[in-house]
Amino acid sequence: MKLLVVEDNPKVASFLVRALTEEGHVVDQLGDGRSALDQLELVPYDAVLLDWMLPGLDGVSVCRAARDRGVRTPILILTARGEVGEKILGLDAGADDYLPKPFDLGELLARVRALGRRAAPPTLRLGALVIDPMARRVTVAGRAVELTTRELALLAYLVQHTGRAVSRSELLQKVWSTSFDRASNVVEVHVKNLREKLGDHETLIQTVRGVGYRAVAPPAER
Repeated sequence: MKLLVVEDNPKVASFLVRALTEEGHVVDQLGDGRSALDQLELVPYDAVLLDWMLPGLDGVSVCRAARDRGVRTPILILTARGEVGEKILGLDAGADDYLPKPFDLGELLARVRALGRRAAPPTLRLGALVIDPMARRVTVAGRAVELTTRELALLAYLVQHTGRAVSRSELLQKVWSTSFDRASNVVEVHVKNLREKLGDHETLIQTVRGVGYRAVAPPAER
């Protein structure tokens, strides 16, 4: 899953990012509420881990404002404020779950998986290619294809938009973070790796010169 961690304590943020990354998630991290609110409107995350006490705009305010703006990303609020009244306030603001600090890492990871199941995308199919985003499983003509987390996210995004030319800048924004170095060739490198792993089915990813890339259906399905 693609996750956003919003936590202003550097040690806690680093711990969360490391733990979630080791679980196979793609993780972005921010340290203030206003930036988080802007990011939520730009990037389609699968879930957000949102600290309550944040500089600029607190987590509950971020949650409420995000819901008012139509953001439906599942939100897990993390806070040292564990009283029942505080939990009710957070849930009423639009949070999907609430976990008091200090928390057990195993419980946190389980709650993140539960949030992912609620917003689990459907299985994606394109010709002989089958992508199960939740299980992180990809097969082509029945053969399992081992992809990195970024490769899987990139392939899934292209397949979700089959037939449409997706620009390099859009891929950087949606699959990577908006602050990624746009002068790098990271997209090209990942597309090259994907094509190699798809083997005879590499033509499912088409280069659109001067624009970016497009997932295309096999001729028989067009």
